[in-house]
Amino acid sequence: MKSKPDLFSRVILKVYRGIGMVLYPFMGPFLRLRANKGKEDRKRRYERYGYPSADKPAGPIVWFHAASVGESMAVIPVLEHVNSLGINTIMTTGTVTSAQIVRKRLARGSYHQYVPLDLKPALERFLDHWQPDAAIFTESEIWPMTILELTKRNIPRILVNARMSDRSFKRWKNASGLAETLFENFSHVIAQSELDAERFKTLGARPVEVSGNLKVDTNALPYDTIEFNQLKSKVGNRPCWVAVSTHEGEEETVGKIHAVLKKKIPNLLTIIVPRHPERAPGIIAMLKENGLAVAQRSQNEAFDDQSDIYMGDTIGEMGLFLRLAQVAFVGRSLKAHGGQNPIEPAMTGTAIISGKNVKNFRDSYKNLLEAGAVRLVADEQMLAANVEYLLNNPQEREKMQNAAHKTINQMRGALKKTNRALDAYIFPLTVKRDLKELG
Repeated sequence: MKSKPDLFSRVILKVYRGIGMVLYPFMGPFLRLRANKGKEDRKRRYERYGYPSADKPAGPIVWFHAASVGESMAVIPVLEHVNSLGINTIMTTGTVTSAQIVRKRLARGSYHQYVPLDLKPALERFLDHWQPDAAIFTESEIWPMTILELTKRNIPRILVNARMSDRSFKRWKNASGLAETLFENFSHVIAQSELDAERFKTLGARPVEVSGNLKVDTNALPYDTIEFNQLKSKVGNRPCWVAVSTHEGEEETVGKIHAVLKKKIPNLLTIIVPRHPERAPGIIAMLKENGLAVAQRSQNEAFDDQSDIYMGDTIGEMGLFLRLAQVAFVGRSLKAHGGQNPIEPAMTGTAIISGKNVKNFRDSYKNLLEAGAVRLVADEQMLAANVEYLLNNPQEREKMQNAAHKTINQMRGALKKTNRALDAYIFPLTVKRDLKELG
């Protein structure tokens, strides 16, 4: 039996809702500012207020939400499973990048919209229109008003591929009453690992089960073969490494490493793919100040034998950049903390290097590390040494690539487990659909 929320939790949630009501009329300037920075779609800002992007189709519909590109790609196979049962779906995302990619991937019978603000008027407008029969969120998307409004309407709330970082767990534990008030309202939590599952249970979620990581069950990142062949012909036999999902400070480190290694490997090419492409102009200016020749992908600038850095600042081409390189450094792990997903480079056949700050993807790195499929480095000097070693030793690269491939295959299975758990919520909707059609 679920406990009643304590007085403190009720007060906090009422204050949160009240602040949201006060701020709601003033969200226009905030969203315009974000649009000016490229963080909002200027033409579709109305969707953030809950206004619909399309008419609601007849019959049951399931709402999926994923914040970023990686989460979206991981949950799309689950969405496709629901579609295969004849149930419509709507998917919301939170970033411009994910929206651009997701809309290309969604099949007929599925709709895309930007996620409504976690404010009561926007949520009510969204839910009144779409009237979802179930809501499925990914990883760590926990929004108080959204959860409570869905609960109020008796709409099942499922969290899939759920994970809880060290930092988030500590914060929620410090507000245990509030955490229990929110987490007990999830109808089902399907966690990535035993540790994640235990953390969700500690915070009050029930039931909780473990599926593994959905990202492992996706296909390798797609790429345009024509573009790849054109770029590969320009790379030729040049040793090439790529730094992906880099954060502030890491691009400067990569530039310094290139300058050092270039003295030992004269024809070295370095590709940088920043986590946030809008940062590219500042990164390019910094690299050029340090005497490096940079070609920018988004501006169709061709690189040649004199180019030091190829700036991969486009959307949806990570698969292309990874396949051009023999070695990949995964960012947010050296200067920034938490790490980024190593699964994508593991699937595309690159030898992987990362900093040691990878606690947000602990299980994936643990499996890859035990198999010898990834190298963790502590600082700039270690990163430079490992990049040089791997570029000069194809046998070691191949050994790491084979180990990564084997490890990924062993980690698969999350999609099947997730779909099996969700069927308890989805199959009743097929009966509801059939009864409506008969009536």
